[in-house]
Amino acid sequence: MDHSQAPVLEALEAYHRRGYVPFTPPGHKQGRGTDERVAAVLGDDVFRSDVLAVGGLDDRTSSGGVIELAEELMAHAVHADHTFFSTCGSSLSVKAAILAVANPHEKLLVGRDVHKSVVSGLILAGLRPVWVAPQWDAERHLAHAPSPAAYERAFAEHPDARGALVTSPTPYGTCSDLAAIARICHERGRPLVVDEAWGAHLPFHPALPTWAMDAGADVCVTSVHKMGSGLEQGSVFHLQGDLIAPEVLKSRADLLATTSPSVLVYAALDGWRRQMVERGQDLYDGALDLARTVRARVGDIDGLRVHGREDFCGPGRGSDLDPLQIVIDVSALGTSGYRVADQVRERHGINLHTSDHRRTNAQLTHADDAGTAEALLTALADVAEHAAELRPAPAVEIPDPAALRLEQAMLPRDAYFGAVERVPWKQAVGRVCAEMLTPYPPGIPVALPGERVTVEVLTYLRDGVAAGMAVPDAADTEVESVRVVLAE
Repeated sequence: MDHSQAPVLEALEAYHRRGYVPFTPPGHKQGRGTDERVAAVLGDDVFRSDVLAVGGLDDRTSSGGVIELAEELMAHAVHADHTFFSTCGSSLSVKAAILAVANPHEKLLVGRDVHKSVVSGLILAGLRPVWVAPQWDAERHLAHAPSPAAYERAFAEHPDARGALVTSPTPYGTCSDLAAIARICHERGRPLVVDEAWGAHLPFHPALPTWAMDAGADVCVTSVHKMGSGLEQGSVFHLQGDLIAPEVLKSRADLLATTSPSVLVYAALDGWRRQMVERGQDLYDGALDLARTVRARVGDIDGLRVHGREDFCGPGRGSDLDPLQIVIDVSALGTSGYRVADQVRERHGINLHTSDHRRTNAQLTHADDAGTAEALLTALADVAEHAAELRPAPAVEIPDPAALRLEQAMLPRDAYFGAVERVPWKQAVGRVCAEMLTPYPPGIPVALPGERVTVEVLTYLRDGVAAGMAVPDAADTEVESVRVVLAE
């Protein structure tokens, strides 16, 4: 296919050139009705290009096929059979995949390190999750995605499971052996869904970890806004093989998607695909070189250790690592990743990515350069020099992995939509949770609807909040109280 074209961008350019006068939404009419104070911040061009997708960018019957052609080009670029755009982020995409794989009350094997959007999908679908335990690194207090052997055991115990879902890469950059997990699924005629939200860039450079479609996954969900050049909420999900019908996947997405998709988001997805096909390898040559430099220089700062393959890959850990995720252990400074992230934001205007009780993370992409890298390194060196100001960090007691594996006492949907009450956290011990308790980022729930909560988990969350952890989805973000299923 001719990847020099960008159908959405070209249609938008033609729209401007033709000078269409809309008597349709959006009501700002290409910015003519926008408050000048808003335009001063957002820019006139945002509103000028915010047009209706159907009956605007394309004609009323979509006979131009602008979006369809853009999706076909994306599928071709990454060796998928079908690609679908989402302007509601990968949160929608992964829900659509779940709904396409299994029906209400059926089983799905799911890694317990999934994002909250997966749990939302389980709730909506009414599925019975079979949780597959992550691999726990006791030395570093970090969980990696479940191993292929864990999925093999789960299928042996639950042969009626309709498929499997795995998250790879994790927010810390570790990747699963997707080819092995795909083989395990396909030997049973079951599909594999990969939440690859952090891996949109992987198809475009051979030195990056193998991406899900090349590893044999049936559905792969990617957040182009995370590691690519998409606008926020820009996501694509890809399909290959014959275990899931494309019309079924599209239909499930239509259940959840907006009927007013953003042309701005579509256009950015379309342009990013063209950029990657034409220049992706060169751009990531530069990004990978920059990452090597940053990793070496951060490692030279006293008190900081950059995690590499020697830490995150091997038996009981991940099978590969995305080197663009610069995960830094700050524990030798006597403080927490939360405090380091807060300090570099306040003092240097640097926003770091995922932070926890002992680590923080700087995410590099093809957009970074020597200037942004130098700003990061200056901020980190300053934090290390003034680490005494960040001590002592409140202690966070990490439960033993066994204590984090909660009993699934009810279907997530039944607990979420059932009769509930809110009780003080100590009274919630032993009760069935009716909400997601999710430290964010990275957005992996510690307790889910339907799970019976323990004192260890609640103490961990309470300690975490005191140390700087955010639990924004809880009804009580301080976790002083918890929503639980009403006792009979």
